[in-house]
Amino acid sequence: MLFYLNRLKNLRYLSIRMMSKLDRAYKSISEVAEILNLKNKNKLSTHTIRYWEKEFKQIKPKIFNSRRYYDKKNIEILKKIKFLLKDEGLKIEGVKKVLNNADTLLLDDRINKSITSTDKLLKYKLTKIATLVKEIKEIK
Repeated sequence: MLFYLNRLKNLRYLSIRMMSKLDRAYKSISEVAEILNLKNKNKLSTHTIRYWEKEFKQIKPKIFNSRRYYDKKNIEILKKIKFLLKDEGLKIEGVKKVLNNADTLLLDDRINKSITSTDKLLKYKLTKIATLVKEIKEIK
């Protein structure tokens, strides 16, 4: 009985160790395409990643036996690129500017910013318009 308990402990230890190793492992280009959900007609779109790799100097996959492997850092950069291109609607040049500027790499800050201090006049005009609309609705 003790033999089986020790064996079970070892199996648990190995499975935990392998899971943590999988988190740190490099991903193939098709795995990355799946993570990014890059599909074209139900087929993984790995050519998009290869194109982005040519366009953005920040993406540096490891190449073993003529195959590309991406670490967590590269995958995070690819996620940012996809977000900026697909969700935000930026063009390649715009994404390059964003990635080259260290301040804008924090996408959460970029998303959560509403009107900046340089747009105070615009904010003032919008609030004035909103109050006028409320007043017109009250008159009716």
